[in-house]
This record gives sequence, structure tokens and C-alpha cells, in this order.
Amino acid sequence: MRRMKRQPRGRPDPLERQIELALSPGTFIRDQASFSFVSGLEEVAATIGKLTRTDPERATALCETFLAGCYEKAEELDDSSGSFGQFAVDLICAWIKARQASGADPDETAARLLAWMDDDPYGFCYHLEKDAAKVLDKAGLAAFEKRIRARFEAASAEPSGHGYRRWSEVLRALYLAQKNLAAYVALADETGLTAQDCHAVASLLVKRRKPDEALAWVERGLDLDRKTPHGSTASYGLARLQRELLTKLNRGNEALEAAWADFRMHPSKYTYGDLMKYVPAAERAAWHEKAMEAAQGAELDSLIELLLDTREMERLAELVCGTTDETLERLSHYATEPAAKKLERRHPGLAARLWRAQGMRIVNAGKSRYYDAALSNFHRAKRCYERAGLAAEWAETVCQVRYHHHRKTGFMSRFELLAAGSAHAAQPSFLDRAKARWGGRQGRNDS
Repeated sequence: MRRMKRQPRGRPDPLERQIELALSPGTFIRDQASFSFVSGLEEVAATIGKLTRTDPERATALCETFLAGCYEKAEELDDSSGSFGQFAVDLICAWIKARQASGADPDETAARLLAWMDDDPYGFCYHLEKDAAKVLDKAGLAAFEKRIRARFEAASAEPSGHGYRRWSEVLRALYLAQKNLAAYVALADETGLTAQDCHAVASLLVKRRKPDEALAWVERGLDLDRKTPHGSTASYGLARLQRELLTKLNRGNEALEAAWADFRMHPSKYTYGDLMKYVPAAERAAWHEKAMEAAQGAELDSLIELLLDTREMERLAELVCGTTDETLERLSHYATEPAAKKLERRHPGLAARLWRAQGMRIVNAGKSRYYDAALSNFHRAKRCYERAGLAAEWAETVCQVRYHHHRKTGFMSRFELLAAGSAHAAQPSFLDRAKARWGGRQGRNDS
């Protein structure tokens, strides 16, 4: 393949100018603009990526320049979304590919990666090994593993230290990428087997079509999880894999029993969905009733979500009816808002209590940035109380808000408009104001 013409020595690469323009030096990038900003960076990176096939040495140098620019830019943007950090990771992976295409020394590549992981002020290289392992070739993985192994062994004198734990986790990621089951198991035995290890080993065995061995590791992991005081992050994955393996091994009844036990322990719309996958079609109605009865002791948020997901509106109405206002106010709006919307038509009085609870939750917490939402909630509560013929309950709500929040003058001035019967106390939207202003201008122009 013909190589691209090299840039004369001492003359900057024309793509460096594109990199600089895309990074917008000196301009602060807010989180809302992060997506479009990173999209611009990705366009330049894609151009550099094409050079990997034709001029990998140039692509390598440009990736390094681009990465240096990202470190320089890091304090000039709000990366709450994490998109800029992920771009930096993708850029490092592009650099690895370019170096490998150029025939660069894999040991030197590994050394550079470790140097970046050691000096990582903005967290670009956090868990870099997982992404790097996907693009490193066989020689690169071997060189990287050798250096990581040396660090792990150097830290083994202090097994409780951070270094020992860190490098053992990096080694685990590399062994998984290499599908090196024997090395992974040996390392897990050396450092202390965890439920996460059992899930990783079982997943490798599934890919090797060894369901019996995989199931043994899953059950070992579940046993370790039960012995962990607060469980582990692998718990859900292990339980799900256990049921899938039991089904593959024609032990469907055991899979159903496992799903039922999991649902009873943690009733939610998610465990309900898992349960019903293993219920025979002819028995779904009966199992549904069993599940609804077993879910009565669930946390209120989860129970509301479950009843909504299963369209159990009458059970939902009974639940809200039997719950105090104070308890409803403690619930997240992620649970109460969809419930209020579903109950408005057939149970407006109960919907009113849910809308009221959301408004109270905001003003009680003094979250001024959400006062518009609180006013909207109170507006819908008022409307539902009126539809249900519960004017006294709305009047009591108004009295409570006045008594507890009379010092919040900005909020109260708008709340009083609502209480007095204003159609909507919230300020008109930006576009509504714009339309009204534009209409006035048009009228003046026509006269």
C-alpha cells in the first residue's frame, strides 16, 4: 500500500491546526455543550484514524498531540456527562492501533501506557486496561501483562495495600481479555476468590460451551455472595446466569424456583420480569397473583413501580389510599409522578395526594431551583381535588403551605396566585413569552 507523503521536518502537520480548532483553547465548554463539542473532536480523530492504514507513524504522532491537547483542555470544560473522558480513552486506543500498525516496540507501548496510568490527574486512564486489552495485539498484551505482573509481584509484600489490589484487578482484566482461564483462576486463588471472580469464570466457561462447569462456578459465587455482609455487585448477574444455565441443562423447574426465591427476596418490576420468563404460559395468571401477594412487603418505591408495570391500578389505588401523606412526601418523584398520572382519571382524589406530595417534597427541602415544578405539582393537585369534590383537602393544603413556608416570598407570591384561582401560577414558558412579544410587534407593523 502506498504511504502518504511525509511532512517536511520542522513544518507543523496541517492536521494539528484542525486539532487546535476543535479543542477551542481558551473557551469554557459547559456540560450542555459537551456533546456537540466532543462530536467535533471525534470528526478530527476519525480523519487521523484513516491515516493508521497509510501512514501509521504520522497517525501515532497526531494521536499524541491530540491527547496532550485533551489534558490541556481538561480544566476548560464541565465533563459531568463523561463524554470527554471517554473520548480521551478512545484516543489512547487509536494511538495503540497506530503504534501497532507502525511496528513499534510493544514493550515500549506498554511502558508508555503504564506511565499514563501512573500520572492521570483527570482520570482518563481509570480502568484503561479494559479498553486497552480490546485493541492490543497478542504481543502487546503479553508485554503489558509482563509489566503489570512485575508491579503486582513487587506489591505482594503488602497484600492489604492499594498497589496489590490495583494491579491484581488490572491482571484480571487482561486475563479475561486473553480468555486465559487457568491464569485467571490461579490469580483469584492467590489473591482471594470473590463472587465477581466466579461470575467471570462462569462466563468464560459458557463461551466454551461447558454449562455444567459454569453452573458450578455460579453456585460457588452465589454462596460467596451470601456470606458477604452487604452482598456484591455480581449478585444480580450470578442469579440471572444461574437461571439461564439451569434452563440449558433442562432443569427448568429449578430455574423457576430460583427466580421465585429472588423475587420474594427483592420484589421489583425487574425480578418480576425475570420470574415470568420461566413461568409456563398456562400458569402465568396464577403466578402473577402469587407474585402480587408476595410483593406486599416490598419497599414502597419498588412496589409502586411494580404495580404500574403490571397495570395493577386497583392495587395501586389501595396502596396509595393506605399510605400517609408524610410517607408519600418521602418518595422520589420517579415513582409518584407516573402513579399520579395513571390514577388521575379513575381516582382523582388519590392522584391529588400524589401531586401534593411531590410539591411538598420540593418546598420542604427548600429546593428553589425546582419551585416551578412544585407549582406545577400543586396546580395538578388542585385540579384533581376539585374533580374529586375534595375542596376542603385543597384548602387544608393551602393552609399548610402558608403556615410552613410563608417566608419563601418568591415562591409564595406565585403560590397565592394559584390558591386564588389563577389558571396556572407558573411563569409562561420562554416560547410563550416570545410568541406574545412577536404577536405585539406584528400588530404594530400592520397598523
